[in-house]
Amino acid sequence: MSALPGIWHTLSSSAATAHLPWLTLTLAAYLAAMALYRRSGNHPLLIPVFTAVAAVVGVLLATGTPYASYRSGVSLLGMLIGPATVALAIPLYAQRARIRALWLPISVALAVGCVVALLSALAIGWALGGSAQTLAALAPKSATIPIALPMAERFGGPASLAAVAVAITGISGTMMAPWLIRLVRSKDPAVQGFALGLTAHAIGTARALQMDPAMGAFSALAMGLNGVATAVAMPLCMALLPWF
Repeated sequence: MSALPGIWHTLSSSAATAHLPWLTLTLAAYLAAMALYRRSGNHPLLIPVFTAVAAVVGVLLATGTPYASYRSGVSLLGMLIGPATVALAIPLYAQRARIRALWLPISVALAVGCVVALLSALAIGWALGGSAQTLAALAPKSATIPIALPMAERFGGPASLAAVAVAITGISGTMMAPWLIRLVRSKDPAVQGFALGLTAHAIGTARALQMDPAMGAFSALAMGLNGVATAVAMPLCMALLPWF
């Protein structure tokens, strides 16, 4: 309830300062991208978050609009992230019995996935000649943005690069997920969802929720747990940088 005055202030001030068109553009781009996605038969290369972002970036470049102005215009959407995250507790609660039954494989998958994501980012960045700051920005790529950005900044990595790495990871992971799931021949929504949330964080979770309630619940679980695990494991992995 405390967020309502802020939302109302944002709505009124956005209209007054001509920022509302950017909010309209974002929503229209997503709706158009969703329509295109459905008409394509849910083709993984046309996931809405990818095509919508491409359309919005194209408009920003064509109009010469700085990102700061656009971000101010869509600040209302940022306010909705909190309630949307809390709402993920609903599908999680519905799957509580199965989550308790699968605690051991969930723990193992979480530990392996988190460490592999961190170390692979460091190794690839180092192999391509990245600086220590670049490696710090790339390492938390598989964590959701609210966790990845502070972790990157803590070790001197630029937040902008970390945000781009997180976005690319989420989009590419969601795109490749259908093919990789078929490759491992898993038909269990719990396995599919946990793998998607572990690797593609919020973007993968959004896609999982559209596909199946159980898949969405386990994807949300993986996203949350991997965020915590990344915050714990990243300092340990960053301690390996002198060895690179």
